[in-house]
Amino acid sequence: MDLRLYMAQRLSALLMAPFVLVHLGGMIYVIQSGLSAQDILGRTQGSLPWMLFYGGFVVAAGVHGAIGLRTIAQEWLGLRGRALSFLGWAVGLGLITLGLRAVFAVTVAGPT
Repeated sequence: MDLRLYMAQRLSALLMAPFVLVHLGGMIYVIQSGLSAQDILGRTQGSLPWMLFYGGFVVAAGVHGAIGLRTIAQEWLGLRGRALSFLGWAVGLGLITLGLRAVFAVTVAGPT
């Protein structure tokens, strides 16, 4: 694997560790407090800190996942060259796009 991709995946894992811990801690708090979805959205709607937190989480996870799936496609499917690069970029951009849409929905967009 290209050294840049190797380092990007390791860096994204390093960034995801605190995101995962905070997210799991938040989920435990929500469950133990008995908060409803409406209560949670009331706390996240319009919150720049939550938007930045989950936006960063999404980008790190998208990069990490795309590089991992690219490596699997290379090893298992034998993809090389442009096909492999296209798959990596498509997966990464797809994951990040879908994730940021979800972040937007819970932090910016109001109820519809």
